[in-house]
Amino acid sequence: MTVHRMLTLNFTIFNPDAFVLVGIPGLEKLHIWIGIPFFSIYLVALAGNGILLYLIAVDHSLHEPMFFFLAMLASTDLVLSTTCVPSTLGILWLKSQEITFPGCLTQLFFLHFSSFLESAILVGMAFDRYVAICSPLRYTSVLTPRAVVKILVGIVGRSFAVIFPVVFLVKRLPFCRTRTIPHTFCEHIGVARLACADISVNIWYGFAVPLMTVIADTVLIGISYALILHAVFHLPSRDARQRALGTCGSHVTVILLFYIPAVFSALTHRFGHNISQSFHIMFANLYVTIPPALNPIIYGVKTKQIKDKVILLFIPKGMQ
Repeated sequence: MTVHRMLTLNFTIFNPDAFVLVGIPGLEKLHIWIGIPFFSIYLVALAGNGILLYLIAVDHSLHEPMFFFLAMLASTDLVLSTTCVPSTLGILWLKSQEITFPGCLTQLFFLHFSSFLESAILVGMAFDRYVAICSPLRYTSVLTPRAVVKILVGIVGRSFAVIFPVVFLVKRLPFCRTRTIPHTFCEHIGVARLACADISVNIWYGFAVPLMTVIADTVLIGISYALILHAVFHLPSRDARQRALGTCGSHVTVILLFYIPAVFSALTHRFGHNISQSFHIMFANLYVTIPPALNPIIYGVKTKQIKDKVILLFIPKGMQ
């Protein structure tokens, strides 16, 4: 055994005490200013999703499958943004850069879990709109409370089954090099690249399984909306067609807001070799803050029931 090999073994640790998250490399002098818009957007996300959850919980007229899925989406958005933004602000404002290994694994899990859960919820919402428009007379009999709970258990279970192995794929790795992560939060491949071992399994699992999952979700959503459009354009009147399409407008906007940045991020990581690391990190932070902030606004503006309840909540009846 060579001296180099012996030194490597001596410094190899399978469960390091901590990692160091450096923030946004190259923009350290701007960290305080960069944190201000992230903090503002995060407050909007907290307020918007909190209001949505409150209205859906207290108003019995919103106790329908459509709004149950919306409450699930709002809850997932809160988990996604809260998993990343507070720790990011701690790095940018307080220079709190150290994160324990268990804390890193926990953040990594909830980051990816909530992302895939949101994708699955969008599939559930597409199915809800399909039943509402294509089989309106069977809506209440198909999407019963029991059926909705089964869908919830199914999508949560699937997301957990896809992401939980990632924790063990990272935990099994030995770390003998730097424990400095050039990012504002822990994510799977970013942590795996610090290991002094073959990470082929991590790369293939981290690429193939999520890709197949997202492709399956987009195909199911595409089929749902193809059937919806077919049904809508066979409605007898123009007003009926506009009302039917209007009920889907907010959902389609949220779908585009979720998938387009995800595809853009994947393409830039794969082909954008000339794009700076700071851009990738900034974009990743925007991805976990902007959709959670905009989703409740989109539903509040485009969904009449939610819009009316928000107006009643904030504007006294005498002033309306």
